[in-house]
Parts: sequence; structure tokens; C-alpha cells
Amino acid sequence: MDALTRYLDENRDRFLDDLKAALRIPSVSAQPEHREDMQRCARHLADELKRIGMTRSEVRPTDGHPLVYAEWLGAPGRPTALIYGHYDVQPPEPLELWTTPPFEPTLRDGKLYARGAVDDKGQVYMHVKALEAHLKVSGRLPINVKIVFEGEEEVGSENLAKFLRAHRAELDADVIVVSDTAMPGPDQPALCYALRGILYTQIEVVGPAHDLHSGHFGGAVQNPANALAAILTALKDGDGRITVPGFYDRVQGVSAEERAMINRTLDEKPYLAEAGAPAPWGEKGYSTAERITIRPTLDVNGMWSGYIGEGSKTVLPSFAAAKVSMRLVPDQDPVELFPRFEAYVRKLAPPGVTVKVRDLHGGRPYLSDPKHPMLQAAVRALGRAWTKPPVMAREGGSIPVMETFEQTHGLPCILMGFGLDDDQVHAPNEKFSLSSYFGGMRSVAYLYEELAKSS
Repeated sequence: MDALTRYLDENRDRFLDDLKAALRIPSVSAQPEHREDMQRCARHLADELKRIGMTRSEVRPTDGHPLVYAEWLGAPGRPTALIYGHYDVQPPEPLELWTTPPFEPTLRDGKLYARGAVDDKGQVYMHVKALEAHLKVSGRLPINVKIVFEGEEEVGSENLAKFLRAHRAELDADVIVVSDTAMPGPDQPALCYALRGILYTQIEVVGPAHDLHSGHFGGAVQNPANALAAILTALKDGDGRITVPGFYDRVQGVSAEERAMINRTLDEKPYLAEAGAPAPWGEKGYSTAERITIRPTLDVNGMWSGYIGEGSKTVLPSFAAAKVSMRLVPDQDPVELFPRFEAYVRKLAPPGVTVKVRDLHGGRPYLSDPKHPMLQAAVRALGRAWTKPPVMAREGGSIPVMETFEQTHGLPCILMGFGLDDDQVHAPNEKFSLSSYFGGMRSVAYLYEELAKSS
């Protein structure tokens, strides 16, 4: 065992404790009451990066939540990697569904349960500890490293784009490294070369001026809840295809070879078992693996209207709303699609109601060349860290910052994440398996070495 790997193994308990300390900070970017916690978490990360030996580490203010910038540039002639991650987390609600409190990290059966465990503090700390290992063992890093850890990924990364553009020269690099994705199984590493984009909207339907007695007015005026249900139902046809005019105009075709590769990355039976779904469903003509990677989607993420308390209340509601998200594939553009979606929703609205459609946030899809030398360095690193060779995979989720990096830097990006399908991302009882945490730590430590060889 080489000295680097030995250091990583000998310090596992401390590395776990350090992650727990970060997880105890409720850095919920979406909730104003956690603004100070966001500041505290940013300072905590900056102090940790300074402690391990980064030559520069500081909290940078933005118009929203702060971000953390750090660097070590002591390897002249070697590549520079820009490492991105986020320290903000999703709201933990509903709290009653958590087995243990979301901000009291708890270890059960080799898995660490806490909000942010896998998304993304656990994956951020893989890099922090891999950097520490190199600096403590060798006194230096094999490559130059710049770090940006933001605090607004879970709310659309609005201020990150401004920071990246304003500091383009300072953030110059040869490759971008992001660990915020998943692998197909607990012993199957993956290198992600594509992400879906997103268009997130809110539909609001208004009918009468106030709630009405359903006996006095039911059947005489339009019910906004009924109208909303009709609109949502009409957004897809019986084959699962989205009916928004022009929605598929820019969808790229995928070769039979790539479709075969995609289908090898998913074992449908355990995937559905984890979902608790009795059967697969989706766009006709595509497999489950294809539906979650190379095809766009439209889903209702939440609905509210009228009375939902205990017992009965015969009310005809004056208002109904739904949050609707669309996952996009290359070359779909959320800016181009929103006006089409808005116009179609308005067209679907029945008489007697008014409709407002809000564009909450969006991000373009991301697609890279899996044969790029930088990505091949990641393939070698994963091969060293795991017993199975890595697979090349598309990810169904979205990382909106990838579009920004494409615009500001135009660099190859290594998406090397270690989450699992059952990690309950964004849900109660989020977890991160220790095998993923420590395996990911070895992987990124080796990645820095492999990137040095590619110079």
C-alpha cells in the first residue's frame, strides 16, 4: 500500500467526524431563517481548507449566500483543476418522516444519515480529505487546484454565474471537476458525460374572488382546482409524450450503440424496488434507462388548493396552483421553451379562470466527449480505486452550473460522483454510504495523480 492510500485508510474515523461536523450546520439556502447558518457553514469550510494546507482560502460575499474560494498553485507546468461543489442543502421537511433528526448525523448499517450527506457535503468532503492526504503525505499536490464551493445550488445558483464571469481570469483552469452525481451500484463506479437540463415552473389558476360554498355555487362557476387538473392532464398524451407544441424540435437523436451502452447501466428490477413502484411507466418506445437519461420529461412536483384539513369543508376554492418541472436533453433550451409552455397552458385553460405561469428557474443540458484525455484520466483513477471498471453514464438529474461553466470557461468537465439510487436525495432520511464516501475519496485522490500524468 502506498503512503497516500495508507493515510486515507488510517484517518477514516477522523474524516467521518469532520464530515459530521459540517452536516450539523443546517445550511438550508431556501429558508431565510437559516441565513446565518449559511454564513457559518461557509466559514467552517474555508477554515477547514486553510487548515489542511491550501495556500489561499476565503469566504467570498455575493448578493445572496456566500461562496468559498480556495487555491493551491504550487505545481508549475502541471494542469489546473477547478473543483466545484455546494454546501447548501434542501429543506429537511417533512420532519416527521425522518427516522433520526436531519441535522444530527447518524451512522446505521454502514450508512451516514443526514440532510446533505450525499448532496453535496459528503461529496465535497471527499475532495477536501483527498487534498489533505496529498498535502500531508507529500507536502504538495500533484496538480494545481482551485476550489469554488457555492451556497445557492439548491435555489438555482443565481449569483454563482455573476461570480464566475467577474473572476474569469482568476478561475482559469484546464479541467473542471464536479462530484454531485451517482453511480449505478455500490460497487460500480461511473463517469458521467451528460446531464439533463431543467425548466421549473409554477402554474397559478384564479377563479372567483374568494372561496365559495360548493352547494350554492358548485356547477355555476368554474372551479380553479378542476381547471388546473384539466390543464395538467392535457400536458401529456396517452403514450407519455409531452403535448407542448415544438417541445421536441431540438431533441438530439442517439445512436443504437449509445442506447445499448445506456441500457447496460441500469438494472431495472432493483431500481423499481427502490422507488416502491409496482411497474415501470413512461414515454412509449423507450426503456426505463432511456427515459431517465436521453428523453425529456414533464412532471408535477406539487399541487395545492382548497381545504385539505381533517374532516370535510364543502368549499369551492378560489385558487389552485401546481409546480411543474421539465427535464431537458441536448439541445433543448429552457429560455426558448418557457414561452411555448406558457402559451400552451393559457390555451388549455377553460373559460371562467385566469392563469399565470411563472418561470422559477432553468438550466441547459450538458454533454461532453467521453473520449477526451481529461475524462480518460478519470477512467484510470476509478479503475485504481474500485474492483470493477467504470461505466460511462448519462445522469437524469440537472446541475445548472454546468451551463454557466460552459459559457464562462468552455472546458472539459469530469462529473465523477458516488451517490446511489437509494440515497433519498432531497427526501427524508437522506444518506451516504461509507463505501461511497471512502471509495470516492480514494478515487479523487488518484484523479489528481492521473491528471498530472496527462500534462
